[in-house]
Amino acid sequence: MTNSTFDIAAVFAEVRAYDILAIVVILVIAVIIAKIVTTFMKRKLSDRMEKYELNTLITVMWWVIILIGIFIASPHFKVDLTGLLVAGGIIAVIIGFASQSVVSNLVSGIFLILERPVKIGDNISIGDVSGNVEHIHILSTIVRTFEGIYVRVPNEKVFTSNITNFVSNVARRFDYKIGISYREDASVAIRIIQEVIAEEPFALKNPEPSVFVDKLGDSTVDLVVRIWAPSKEWYDLRTSLLLKIKTTLEANGIEIPYPQQVVWVQKALPAEGTRVEPGYREGNGR
Repeated sequence: MTNSTFDIAAVFAEVRAYDILAIVVILVIAVIIAKIVTTFMKRKLSDRMEKYELNTLITVMWWVIILIGIFIASPHFKVDLTGLLVAGGIIAVIIGFASQSVVSNLVSGIFLILERPVKIGDNISIGDVSGNVEHIHILSTIVRTFEGIYVRVPNEKVFTSNITNFVSNVARRFDYKIGISYREDASVAIRIIQEVIAEEPFALKNPEPSVFVDKLGDSTVDLVVRIWAPSKEWYDLRTSLLLKIKTTLEANGIEIPYPQQVVWVQKALPAEGTRVEPGYREGNGR
């Protein structure tokens, strides 16, 4: 056997009992830590992630911890790993640049799952995408828009963007602006609107709805109606209640007028003794 040949027996002959014990202890600790971490992940994330995604994440985390343990124990093997580490570092840098977005989405996905700013079924707006959350994967979030289109949003964008969650709070408010004629009694109109709201089971009593005169417009007295509803029922109530208010006001003789404007026109007649030109007509403006 030449000198250049790798002599395994010679290498392991240098490994002392202390080194073997240290290797075993480090690897056992790595296995224990991996077991604790993966058990914690399974307990905390089982109801937040798809099963296959959770199993994949747990497997990756297990081997990452074991490989870290092997790296820590490597000096006790009495093997010069300088060349291997340099090559591994170069490969790691290349892979890191190539998979930068993947890693970023992966890390963002983990933080999203832990923080839970959005949940499946939530009505949200992220940037220019609005809709209902259908799935939260480890790399992306699937949103179904109001038009029924499925949009895949990378988790990095979800995590770094401003998220508007329309159903995170249990209650949500909506407003109406209703104009009535100046001839009508505003207090009667307010009472009628309050009675209509009181008949709605999903119009919350606390916070209490409010109806008041907001301003005196050019052709109407403007009333503002503010109503709180459960977030899940907000849209249905908002789209149906306005028609009920309109028809009830009209049934009680409350006029909701078209925009109108009163114009006063003063006609100037020729002064006495003034010669009227041929073709002049009253109101002609000539």
